[in-house]
Amino acid sequence: MKARTCIVTNESGSEETLIRFVADPDANVVPDLRRRLPGRGVWVTGSRDVVDRARRTGRFAKGFRAAVTVAPDLADQVDGLLERGLLGALSMARKAGDLVTGFTKVEKAIGAGRAAMLIHASDAAEDGIRRLSAMLLRHTDKENSLPGLRIFDSAQLDLAFGGSNVVHAALLGGSTTGSVRQWVDRLERYRGTVSAQMNVNQTHLRHQDDARNHHPQD
Repeated sequence: MKARTCIVTNESGSEETLIRFVADPDANVVPDLRRRLPGRGVWVTGSRDVVDRARRTGRFAKGFRAAVTVAPDLADQVDGLLERGLLGALSMARKAGDLVTGFTKVEKAIGAGRAAMLIHASDAAEDGIRRLSAMLLRHTDKENSLPGLRIFDSAQLDLAFGGSNVVHAALLGGSTTGSVRQWVDRLERYRGTVSAQMNVNQTHLRHQDDARNHHPQD
């Protein structure tokens, strides 16, 4: 993949770590996350802060060497597109059979050693997360932390998966897993966050017995 140069920082990076922008026929600056839109593009480091700096400092006009219109909420637009890209990748994983939803199915996937990533709604109950994290620890023998994506609320997951009250899901190893991970990386890099890590420690293990007496949401 070709190296590109950010119009703000002048630093080079791969196309995966930068965001391409194009000017539409009306000279509006448009994000091109999938790098498919026609025309000359300019590249900006894939960080919300840098995208906003490009807007505030007139870097897009310099990059395009033309007068362009930059929406005040451009950074929000990019964030929304990244969210939709990740939700779309998760939806494709579900359709391909590479993702299961529901507490019981996630438990089974962990037990079978098939869970590549856990996905929890941002409004999921903590006891359910602790229980699944402790189970994953037992089956993977990880000592520090376990990956658990907590970006979307249950309503967003419902729409992505075509379900109802989706709170827990597991991404399985499959052909769509790489695409999901790429979108996760891009969104977290843009927001300056790290994938929510469900730390499995003694507190979690102490709550295990309590969790067994509850019935977490599916």
